[in-house]
Amino acid sequence: MAADAVATAEIRGALAGLRRATGLPVAFGGAVGPGAAQIRISELSGTATGALRSLVVTSGTGLGGRAVALGRACAVPDYAGSRGISHEYDAPVAAEGLRSVLAVPLVVRHRVRGVLYGALRTAQPLGDRALGGAVAAAREVERALAVRDEARGLLAVLRPGAAGPPEPDAGRERVREAHAALRALAPRIADPELRAELLAACHLLTAPPPAGDPALAPRELDVLTWVATGATNAAVADRLGLRPETVKGYLRSAMRKLGAHTRGEAVTAARRAGVLP
Repeated sequence: MAADAVATAEIRGALAGLRRATGLPVAFGGAVGPGAAQIRISELSGTATGALRSLVVTSGTGLGGRAVALGRACAVPDYAGSRGISHEYDAPVAAEGLRSVLAVPLVVRHRVRGVLYGALRTAQPLGDRALGGAVAAAREVERALAVRDEARGLLAVLRPGAAGPPEPDAGRERVREAHAALRALAPRIADPELRAELLAACHLLTAPPPAGDPALAPRELDVLTWVATGATNAAVADRLGLRPETVKGYLRSAMRKLGAHTRGEAVTAARRAGVLP
């Protein structure tokens, strides 16, 4: 089964944080295969054996499969003795010595992308710290996957041949909106390669600036990019995760560098300089 490589990478990075947040000594997880209702456990942290590695869990079976089927976190205080789950995976769970286990599905746009697990080697109820920490860790992974999906989608739209030739005005507006969205996404992406790919795509959408033109700071350009789409300062602040006063400061600085007295003049000057599409 070919697992979701992007989800697998995010799960791998989340396990240490899940252990810290929950206080659980063992964490593991896996991604869903494309179009399949199965999870392959591939990432382990704090385990003593390899018994769980490559275990394939089907939706509805075991604790993780139950979490996938229900679309919510599930926990059992004693895995082997629980009557609320099926027991196809008792052998590898016992081989690892796990007793109290929780599982949280990773759901992005109504689709399960994987499962995070946390576990103790003693049989006891898991408290609010463990459950809350595991859910919070899962939400972080979901947000990261949503950002990656959005970024990949924007890049796909911008690649040659992705769609038929649009009308000139509509095409130009689509380019400007994509440019603004890419610049807003880039700071939120932890993966340096994907972030560099996004910024490179941004540069492809603009012309090389003439020599001697003022260079805008990255955040000044981010703000001006959204202003160019017609967004208000409040909307720009919301999109970039900034305060409205901060947006105003960046905009004033960009206007000063561009020799502009209004927002519209700043946008026109930036396009003339080749820093906006």
